[in-house]
Amino acid sequence: MTPPPAAPHGPEESHTPGRTDAAPGDPGSSLRPGASGAPDNSSGTPGRSETREERADRKWADLLQELRVAQTGVQILFGFLLTVVFQQRFPTLSHTDRTIYVVTVVLGAATTGALVAPVSFHRLLSGQRLKPEMVRWAGRLTLVGLVLLLATMASSMLLILRVVVSPHDTALWLVAGIAAWFALCWFALPAWARHVARRERGVAKGDEDGAEGE
Repeated sequence: MTPPPAAPHGPEESHTPGRTDAAPGDPGSSLRPGASGAPDNSSGTPGRSETREERADRKWADLLQELRVAQTGVQILFGFLLTVVFQQRFPTLSHTDRTIYVVTVVLGAATTGALVAPVSFHRLLSGQRLKPEMVRWAGRLTLVGLVLLLATMASSMLLILRVVVSPHDTALWLVAGIAAWFALCWFALPAWARHVARRERGVAKGDEDGAEGE
């Protein structure tokens, strides 16, 4: 006689391939695109897959490296300007040269304030969950500081060249050329590279859209 079949111990669990739902508390549910706090790069656009906070942290780290370079130059230049007034030849400068010196010192102080301001932003806003906003304002202040640094460099060169170059018109032309070179390296070239990159991305996106429509 054939023995009866054994009774099942419990309902069979069905495992569907490609299952996407997860029980509450499932660690895998927080890793899917679109989950809260998880990077969402499902659009297929090129770039890093990072959250808003991660992007702010990365930009802040990059900004700190830039500020270290700029602040070093400003500190050296401003320290030199503060010692000029104590030199023996300073009383012999003309009224115009002294005016240029005063303007240069004021520009140097303004540059220092703009480039050190991100440090104050970080200290006062730390722990307030405002890192993206802090990075935005710090970037703007850094750009203002670079413009002021350019003006400080040009004014310093004018003060020095007026003393060592004759006639004074030659000093003006030299300073104008140096200021134009700084503006080209610091602002014009980056703006041009940004424009070219945007145009290339636009052309590539247009080609992809055309290929999909064929």
